[in-house]
Amino acid sequence: MLSLFKKKARQVTLASTHQSFTAAPGETILQAALREGIRFPHSCRVGGCAACKCRLQQGKVKELTESAYVLSAEDLDNNYILACQSVPKSDLLLDIPHWDNRSPDHPLQTVSGVIQMIRPLTQDISALSITLDEPLTFTPGQYAQLSLSGTAAPARSYSFAGTCAAGGSTGLEFFIRHIPGGALSPLLQDSVRIGSRVQVEGPLGDFWLRPDDTPIFAIAGGSGLAPLLSILRQGVAEQSRRPVTLLFGARTQNDLYCLDEIQQLAQSWAGPFEFVPVLSSEPDDSDWDGLRGWVTQAIEGRMAADSQVYLCGPAPMIDAAISECQKFSVRPHQIFFDKFLDSRDLSGAVAALAANA
Repeated sequence: MLSLFKKKARQVTLASTHQSFTAAPGETILQAALREGIRFPHSCRVGGCAACKCRLQQGKVKELTESAYVLSAEDLDNNYILACQSVPKSDLLLDIPHWDNRSPDHPLQTVSGVIQMIRPLTQDISALSITLDEPLTFTPGQYAQLSLSGTAAPARSYSFAGTCAAGGSTGLEFFIRHIPGGALSPLLQDSVRIGSRVQVEGPLGDFWLRPDDTPIFAIAGGSGLAPLLSILRQGVAEQSRRPVTLLFGARTQNDLYCLDEIQQLAQSWAGPFEFVPVLSSEPDDSDWDGLRGWVTQAIEGRMAADSQVYLCGPAPMIDAAISECQKFSVRPHQIFFDKFLDSRDLSGAVAALAANA
C-alpha cells in the first residue's frame, strides 16, 4: 500500500496565479506545468540556470540534482527549489518570485521546415536560415529546440535571432556555435545540409523584453547575441525611446560579427544607443583600439541603478555579470538572463540526474 501511495499523482498549486495542475508519478514540476499548458518561467530545463526557481510554501519534493550549485544560500534558507529538478512527493503550494502576468503565452508548436541558407559569421558561429511549412509564433528573446531529420543527433536549443510577424513567421534565423565533439552543431554548419528538413519545437523560455521606460543594459557573449538582436529589432519596430547600452564580449576581432547590423540598429533606435565591444584575447600588437579584458569589467560607469539588465551567453559570463551588476545596486528582479549551455554542460546535468535518481 505504501508503494502505491508514493506513486500517486500530485496536485500543484501556484499561489501567484491560483492555478493548479497535476504532476504524474515521477514527473517534475516544470514538466507537468508545461504539459498542461501552464506558463512557468524556465530556460535550460536541466538545472543549470535557476530561471525556474520557486519557493516551496507547502509540501515535499524529491530533488533530482543538488540545487546548491545554482541557488544561493539565501535562496536555500528561504525554501527555494528548482521546478525542473523537483518531483512532488505530496501536493504542493508554490510561489513564483516576481511573477509577471505579461509573460509570453504562445502555444507550443512542432513545425517542419527546410534549411535555406548557412552563412558563416565567425570561425565558429554561423547564421542558419529556415523556411517553415507553417507559421510559428514566438516573442523575441525566446528559443526553440531544433532537430535534423534523418539523423540520430539529439535536439538542441537555439534562440531566435529574428523578430516574429503578426500571426507567426515562416522564416526563422538562428545563430549556431560549433561545439567541438557536438552531435548537432557541426551538422547545422555544414553547407551540404542546405535543403535538409528540420523540426522546430517552440517557443520556449522566459527571456523577453519587459515593458518599462527604464534604461536597457544588455551584455552578450558569443552566440548569445542572437536573442538580444531579436529583442532590439523588436524595439526598433516599436519605436522604443529607452536608452540602450549593449556590451558584446568576444575573444578577438575575428570573433566580432553583425557589426553593421548593430550600427544600423543604433542609428534607427529612437533613443540613446551605446555599443561597446570588449575583447578578452586580442593580441597586444594588433590595431585594436577598443576595450580589452573581460566584458564584465566594462560595466562600471555605464549602468544606471534603475536599469533593466539582459544577459545572454556562456554560463560563467552570466554568473560574473550578475555578481558585478549587483555591486551597482541593480535589484535582482531587474536582471534577466539566458544561459547558453552546450552539450558538455548538458552531459554533466544528465550525469548528475543519473547519480541522484
